[in-house]
Amino acid sequence: MLSSAFRMRRGDQFVTAIKGGRRAGRPTLVAHLSDRGDLADPPQVGFVVSKAVGGAVVRNRVKRRLRHLMRDRLHSLPRGSLLVVRANPQAASARSELLAAELDVVLERLIGRRHGGPIARPRRMDQDERR
Repeated sequence: MLSSAFRMRRGDQFVTAIKGGRRAGRPTLVAHLSDRGDLADPPQVGFVVSKAVGGAVVRNRVKRRLRHLMRDRLHSLPRGSLLVVRANPQAASARSELLAAELDVVLERLIGRRHGGPIARPRRMDQDERR
């Protein structure tokens, strides 16, 4: 889980990130990134999962999966930034590996160009290294 210091809770933060930030999307999710300008603040992440994704149980499951994935990627977010991750209906049936890959793609689009390179991802072992 994300600790409370890294989670968005106020509506004005969501509006700031969505209206004033950059956007990148994939079939399962869309992300909006905005700077607050204060580098002393930690990055904050919010999630939007509408009823189009599914019923309450499905929506909460998707939010939990996205929170878990973002926990491992917080270090790649710039300090003082606001990130909103909006799940599309395809997220309900997507495997975690697909959600992780698409989250990495949108974060790289939003952050990679701005900070001079791709985000750090866990390295996969080659076939020869597994033996």
